[in-house]
Amino acid sequence: MDTKFALAGIDYLIMVVYFIFVLGIGWALKKYMKNATAFLEAGRAMPAWVAGLAFISTNLGALEVMGMTGSGLKYGMLTTHFYWVGAIPAMIFLALFMMRFYYGSKARSVPEYLKLRFNEKTRGLNAILFAVMTVLASGISMYALAILLENVLGWNFNVSLLASAAIVLAYTYLGGLSSAIYNEVLQFFIIVIGLLPMTILVLTDVGGWGGLQSSLAPIVEGKGYAADTWTTTWKYTGSGTANPLGVAWYGIFAGLGFVLSFGYWCTNFLIVQRAMAAESMTAARKVPLIGAIPKMFIPFLIIVPGIAALVLMNDPLKGFALPLNDAGQPIYDYTIIMLLKQYLPAGVLGLGVTALLASFMSGMAGNVSAFNTVWTYDIYQSYIRPGTGNKDADDKHYLKVGKMATVFGVIVSIAAAYVASKFGNIMDFLQTIFSMINAPLFAVIFLGMFWKRSTGNAAFTGLLAGFSIALLHHGLTQPEGAATLVKGGWLGVIHTYPVEMAQNFWTAIYAFTTSTVLTVVISLLSKRCKTDEELNGLVYSMTPRLSDGDIRWHQRPWFLATIVGVICVVLTILFW
Repeated sequence: MDTKFALAGIDYLIMVVYFIFVLGIGWALKKYMKNATAFLEAGRAMPAWVAGLAFISTNLGALEVMGMTGSGLKYGMLTTHFYWVGAIPAMIFLALFMMRFYYGSKARSVPEYLKLRFNEKTRGLNAILFAVMTVLASGISMYALAILLENVLGWNFNVSLLASAAIVLAYTYLGGLSSAIYNEVLQFFIIVIGLLPMTILVLTDVGGWGGLQSSLAPIVEGKGYAADTWTTTWKYTGSGTANPLGVAWYGIFAGLGFVLSFGYWCTNFLIVQRAMAAESMTAARKVPLIGAIPKMFIPFLIIVPGIAALVLMNDPLKGFALPLNDAGQPIYDYTIIMLLKQYLPAGVLGLGVTALLASFMSGMAGNVSAFNTVWTYDIYQSYIRPGTGNKDADDKHYLKVGKMATVFGVIVSIAAAYVASKFGNIMDFLQTIFSMINAPLFAVIFLGMFWKRSTGNAAFTGLLAGFSIALLHHGLTQPEGAATLVKGGWLGVIHTYPVEMAQNFWTAIYAFTTSTVLTVVISLLSKRCKTDEELNGLVYSMTPRLSDGDIRWHQRPWFLATIVGVICVVLTILFW
């Protein structure tokens, strides 16, 4: 089917102006990139609100905008579990408990915190796994942007891929983490402004929320579900067969609400790096909470239009359709592209397309800036070329290495983009990666921060075993209808899950459980590797409590956390 957009001159002008701004920010910050600290850590000088918007914008990449819209069509309001139970509790926990250790330890990355808390080999293993994860995630965003340019401009997919990589490489290479953060703030506002008109027009066309619910009822019942399954969140999670996500409430709580959520928001350096760039400890603790407020309302911007797309697809008079794959199934990743094409007029269409470009580049830049930091500090400096003792010379050398790592990360991400093209839904692919890498890492870091008895050898073994079990589970299971080994079953199939997301949740649960049990058992059977003094600032019980007495009550992290928690509970009840 024809997916090309009919863009007018004003649409192209909007996109050109955006690209000029993006590259201009990188060029303007280039003169401040005089050492590795400025390039890789943004000098730890970002205001809380800037870091907070960058914190959430980094996550507002291809996974959010393209993946979540497609998942709204595929799973309905159940997709909001990735926000309200699958993000907010973990973001509150990160802000109130974990940021004090990340920021206070002066670690430059999450792997470096693991070195300080445990040992070098645990840090090395995490650094390698994280580097792989970031280039794969960056590849997903690159793939999304390439198919967007292919559909919007009619460019060849390969040319689109290289063009998107070149733009992100340019401004990240010039301005480092600072450029990535300031561009992420710009991109956040562009995404909201660009997608809001589409959301309003789509909802208006289906008769508002009430019209959407009534139109969905016969469609959903035809799929074998209750009439309001696509517009509720917890009501039909008593069993996995009663909802399209294929997971019961306990699987959602354990697999997503605890393991995947806390593993992603609390241990993923891509996210934590934005808070670590804040100007003070108080600012760093408030960053996740500032980001949590818009995070709770993003589902109405991207998931609800995806749900409405299911109604549009089943109404011949609307003329809405998605491209089909070789198996004749809809390609969910195209949902938002086709909605933009159908509903936005010239001028506004350019703004909507620019919003997509912004979201995809935000995801790419975030992963690349995190990759170059971990590569430079946790792999290159640790194992290839340690410091010589000459601080200035070393700093200049690591600045050069950080820039070269940026180039290398983008090149590898291009290869990862072709792997991403094998999935029908990029959110499923990304959650597969998170379930294997973040889930066991969360077990190790959580035990390390809150149990002083955990040891380095136990952490290393637990992390490696958790990742291995995740690989094994993925290799022995696959989702129903899987047509490629990338989705699992490459060792044989002993169990088939109803959908990809159910497989991901249980992969995360098995990985986390294995990592936790082994870390605890081996720690109890071995001697402590660090004294209480060495654990000061790294373990909760060994660290003096922070005092917020000099901060006004309404500016304290606890007060902001309470507001975030109340809003989240209210939204959950409203859409139960």
